[in-house]
Amino acid sequence: MGALAAERHRIVVIGGGPGGYESAIAGAQLGADVTLVERVGVGGSAVLTDVVPSKTLIATAEAATQVQSSDELGLQYFVRDDADNPRRPEMAVNLGKLNQRILRLAQNQSDDMRLNLKDRGVRIVEGLGRIAAPGVVSVSTGENGQEFDRIEYDTLVVSVGASPRELPTAKPDGDRILTWKQLYNLQETPEHLIVVGSGVTGAEFASAYRALGIKVTLVSSRDRVLPGEDKDAADVIEEVFKRNGMNVLSKTRAESVVVDGDEVVVTLSDGAEVRGSHCLMAVGSVPNTNGLGLERAGVKTTDSGHIIVNRVAGTSVPNIYAAGDCTNFFPLASVASTQGRTAVFHALGDEVHPITLRNVASNVFTYPEIATVGWQEKDIEEGKRTGRVYKLDLAQNPRAKMQGFRDGFVKLIAGNNLGTIVGGVVVAPRASELLLALSIAIEQRVTVDEFASSWAVYPSLSGSMVDAARDMHVRDA
Repeated sequence: MGALAAERHRIVVIGGGPGGYESAIAGAQLGADVTLVERVGVGGSAVLTDVVPSKTLIATAEAATQVQSSDELGLQYFVRDDADNPRRPEMAVNLGKLNQRILRLAQNQSDDMRLNLKDRGVRIVEGLGRIAAPGVVSVSTGENGQEFDRIEYDTLVVSVGASPRELPTAKPDGDRILTWKQLYNLQETPEHLIVVGSGVTGAEFASAYRALGIKVTLVSSRDRVLPGEDKDAADVIEEVFKRNGMNVLSKTRAESVVVDGDEVVVTLSDGAEVRGSHCLMAVGSVPNTNGLGLERAGVKTTDSGHIIVNRVAGTSVPNIYAAGDCTNFFPLASVASTQGRTAVFHALGDEVHPITLRNVASNVFTYPEIATVGWQEKDIEEGKRTGRVYKLDLAQNPRAKMQGFRDGFVKLIAGNNLGTIVGGVVVAPRASELLLALSIAIEQRVTVDEFASSWAVYPSLSGSMVDAARDMHVRDA
């Protein structure tokens, strides 16, 4: 057995987030000798401090939204006072209890992932992994800690993730000025949360905390929130934000954030000041590649420190791969997972499907959600691709009326000639669950007529996607 084990392909994975986890699973599945090195816990930041916690928070916010809109559906809640008169109760958020649940669920997910790895024979080493020399990973107890292990590899997968970007004029203190990793340490509900940054992270947290009844001010340096998303979708979200009482400050940048007693003071680029109880800094992220030893192995990076990879997650060094937010690819957990699997399949000679970024599905977990896949309307407008765009508002959908929401739409993008579906946007509650049909249609090159021949349940939100496809039918000449 010893001789056979020594001949097994040795894979070392640095980082146990979605990319590293899937790399290890794939390696074990294909019979390799796999070692995973992780310093914060299996699942990495995505599970312990980022994706899983934030979406758990958002799930509570969705429940709060449903409670607040229940009156429109004919449901009324009341309590009786001492005189037996009905009184409308107020909804309160126990943030300490909510954050305990968030961290507990994150840890449970991490524990489940660790157990799955061990069941598959993956060796897990807790520590900070670095490239000591080509073919060798060094493991230490921390940044300046003592080395306690050296592991040789045939293939290395680097999946070390990224950390919140910090501005020198707005240093997080973990108390009043916070990164998204520090939010879950709060025990008391903020009286007024100022969110700096209106990208996906900023918009998601602003949406969730406002739904929980917290006063929120969103500072956006651009002319609208979510500048990277479909314009019509972003306009819907901004309208909902403002209707729900959020203060949205557009075209202004936060120059500095300081603590003043029990308040934070955000100074804007026009000299104005905004005061609140807490400030969330959501101004991007930086890859955790500094000090990793990439230069020792000859791995090329961008000026920002992101590892340059190709469509099979390969780096500039043949036996070193990289996955996730530390790469110059697409910073999504689903992409990281696919990169991780693809890297190992490629390294071990299994069948590989290079990742097509154009077909990646993504979602913004605001309320309502924005789900997108494929080519977008701006691509058509900018001449990057020819095609037709059709938008159908969900306000016409009977299921939407039953559920009591009116904000959202379905947008399809199809080719001019054959009518092949090449892109789409869905704005709706749980749009992330509705998008799969469009994602499959794009991967399988389905036309709008073929999609329109599918059977959608009546009534259903997905029925609007079929209706949109029907409306895009063009009679043959």
